[in-house]
Amino acid sequence: MTTPARSSELVLPPQVWRGRELAQAQESTLPSGHAALDAQLPGGGWPLGSLVEVLQQEQQQHVWQLVGPALAQAMQAHGEPAVLVNAPYQPFGPALRALGLVPERLLCVQAEKPAARLWATEQSLHCADVCAVLAWLPQARSEELRRLHLCAQATEKLLVVFRPVLARSQSSPARLRLLVQGAEELEVRIVKRRGPPLLQPLSLQAQPARLSALLAARKSRRTVPAALPQWSGSHVLDRTASLAG
Repeated sequence: MTTPARSSELVLPPQVWRGRELAQAQESTLPSGHAALDAQLPGGGWPLGSLVEVLQQEQQQHVWQLVGPALAQAMQAHGEPAVLVNAPYQPFGPALRALGLVPERLLCVQAEKPAARLWATEQSLHCADVCAVLAWLPQARSEELRRLHLCAQATEKLLVVFRPVLARSQSSPARLRLLVQGAEELEVRIVKRRGPPLLQPLSLQAQPARLSALLAARKSRRTVPAALPQWSGSHVLDRTASLAG
């Protein structure tokens, strides 16, 4: 007669995970391009075929440096365009190229009404020739996000939805939720993931490496041309980023 194995010795199938452990279920992921972030994400990257939610205090903070490396990888791997729904700034080619993105493959959709933005996001997910969708949906409700999440589950696309920090208190079907803050450095808090909460925020580089090196060199020389325009924020669509092109 054999002795039953203790519960602590049970071997669970890959699709089952304990709440105290980071999920290791077999699912498609895309490396974020940030080693510190990938180490804290189930599967080691952005989940594909599910909703990823990024919460921001201000829209112009360094969103593109956060998602740009993964977006560039997805576009290069599949040779397909990505869709930007209601992006707050007009894409600026040299800055995007500094991140490895091809501006000609970014399709921008602008819509004033929230319902039109949701419709454009959903239709983009249904499009077979699109590899990723980035949507700014500050007024989206939980049930509307759930619909997008279900649409994403039928695909292997990267879906990232950007919402204000106030939405943190609202329920969300997102598999992954991040709170992004900071200026000189990106402070990323993992609000929701399949696993235990991450108590400490992550610090990520807020600017492309080439741009950071150039700005550091100029600062060391302590000479700044007076003709350079002053731009607020450090968004990838700022023209300052073109110095890295």
